[in-house]
Amino acid sequence: MGAKLQVGVLGFGTVGSGVIHILEEHQEKISQVTGYDIAVKKVLVRDVEKARRYETNGFTLTTEPQDVLEDPEIAVIVEVMGSITTAREYILQALRAGKHVVTANKDLIALHGDELVAVAQENKCDLFYEASVAGGIPILRTIVNSLAADKIQKVMGIVNGTTNFMLTKMTEEKKTYEEALEEAQALGFAEADPTSDVDGIDAARKMVIMTRLAFGMNVQLDDVETNGIRTINKEDIEVAYQLGYKIKLVGTAEETNGSVNVNVGPVLLPRSHPLSGVNYENNAVFVTGAAVGETMFYGPGAGELPTATSVVSDLITVAKNSKLGTNGNAFNSYRHETKHTSKEQIFSKHYLRLTMVDKTGTFLKLTQIFAEAGVGFDKILQEPVDDFTASVVIVTHATSKAQLEQATKRVEEEPEMQIFTNYLVVEG
Repeated sequence: MGAKLQVGVLGFGTVGSGVIHILEEHQEKISQVTGYDIAVKKVLVRDVEKARRYETNGFTLTTEPQDVLEDPEIAVIVEVMGSITTAREYILQALRAGKHVVTANKDLIALHGDELVAVAQENKCDLFYEASVAGGIPILRTIVNSLAADKIQKVMGIVNGTTNFMLTKMTEEKKTYEEALEEAQALGFAEADPTSDVDGIDAARKMVIMTRLAFGMNVQLDDVETNGIRTINKEDIEVAYQLGYKIKLVGTAEETNGSVNVNVGPVLLPRSHPLSGVNYENNAVFVTGAAVGETMFYGPGAGELPTATSVVSDLITVAKNSKLGTNGNAFNSYRHETKHTSKEQIFSKHYLRLTMVDKTGTFLKLTQIFAEAGVGFDKILQEPVDDFTASVVIVTHATSKAQLEQATKRVEEEPEMQIFTNYLVVEG
């Protein structure tokens, strides 16, 4: 029997249940790996009488947070309750009491991560949050440890399972946005209020976390250009497929000359691109390093046991650090001056769908507007909508964000033209 490491869990929902289940199922292996018998002592719940999926033997349920946070025998707090304000309050209290913390709370880490890391270091405590991004995929620890020797150039990923499920349904089964959302909600992938997912906010918060770890830059949520999937319709999906692409909601963080650009939005990916094959609720992160080249990490982005596995992995790291006496080091100590890439240095191809009055000279005016901005066309599709209107789809050559904004601003000033869709296009 090894030494005991007592754990307090805040929250007994899907992930909390999974954490307790994994600790019980894999107890012998975890003990051999860490030298500790990691045991849950107390769990904070809303309702003690509620029926649970797993047995609650061996630990105490409580509705009082201080029963967990002030217990001197509890060395590690696992926060899987969600929320921001309350979770922040509890985690700060735990850290100041000298307790290590493991959390799956992406919203909290994205918004208050720097504050929590600073308090953890002040009190020589561990603070880990692998489960906050991409569920069961160990992407944060891979960036921090496995790729520490490389210079990461780009991180690009499908990091929201809800929107990826919906877009898969819209692409493969020709469902409308509304039909795909209804199915996602029925299966529990989407909340009753899906705003955070479908507007790209959830993905943006995850990109903030990955950007800080990959590039050492302290980007904020407001720094991330964020667009969701509400505007994607059947026509865009079909035209993109006709051109050899699939539309996915993708988060991208890319370093250019010591600066970083982070964005989330619908992107046209070549159907041959590895991320195009990531379907339903799965997540994947594509990392480009100067030395290692292109690597991809794929797996379930949510769910009870995948996410709980990442939480327990962090618990094991805390236990190992405790055994070695190395607690209190930051999850990632890499820091770099935060610089945002200027619009003149952000280059990409773009997909634009617009309508215009179908008469002589209108298309010439459109091409002149783009030419004057220095934007060239790679592909053009034009089809009549009716006797008076034409639909035009353009895929540009790689162009700067500044040039594209100049062109689209001019188009929006023309009463005979209207832009409906403007998405990034990824090549390779």
